[in-house]
Amino acid sequence: MKHKTEWFHDWFNTTYYHLLYDYRNEEEAEYFMSNLLKFLNLTASDTILDLPCGRGRHSLFLNALGHRVVGADISENSIAHARHFENQSLRFMIHDMRDPLKERYNAIFNLFTSFGYFENEETNARVLKNFRQGLQKNGHVVIDFFNLAKVRAELIPSQELIKQGVEYKIKKRITDQFIIKDIEVTDGDNKYSFQEKVQALNLEKFERYSKEAGLEIVKIFGDYSLNDFDQHISDRLILVMQ
Repeated sequence: MKHKTEWFHDWFNTTYYHLLYDYRNEEEAEYFMSNLLKFLNLTASDTILDLPCGRGRHSLFLNALGHRVVGADISENSIAHARHFENQSLRFMIHDMRDPLKERYNAIFNLFTSFGYFENEETNARVLKNFRQGLQKNGHVVIDFFNLAKVRAELIPSQELIKQGVEYKIKKRITDQFIIKDIEVTDGDNKYSFQEKVQALNLEKFERYSKEAGLEIVKIFGDYSLNDFDQHISDRLILVMQ
């Protein structure tokens, strides 16, 4: 299925995106993945889909633990980078999560707020339906999203950063439907404008989407230590579906 060019096509394919979020370090990714694998009781013979995988940092760690892993992402540049690390039990492919999956997996991970990128809410249930149809029997879908209530409470409207000589001016706002981040990048004499636009989703909406997709939410966590979710204090909204 062909999709029109959207904000994430341009932004995720730039080096500026990866530079801005370089604080997402390997230690954090490994800590979360280790806790999640223990909870799901996944074995080395199980196959995990990491979608979207970005440049593959979660996929690489999962594979290093002995799991068969497929990393998929809409960003051609990210997949080109990740493919340098492929081996017999780790491969990467370009895939849009709105399109059906051609294989089945024991677990599908959707990590670091990689959901709700699209304009209409109907797409969310379709994405989850694709995930459900791509699961092996007794498989799990894991959605790692932000806690909307805490994001609203702690929103910083504007911010300026300099990273490796690149200047970022960031403005954030929340509407009824979206959390929007406008990003101005100055790199020497060159100036660029990008935008991030993620749907403002809460637990109630995820419950509706999962029901429409034929999935059941079996566990809800609030952080990467897998503590229970608390709408007022939790950093994350982590949903385990089956």
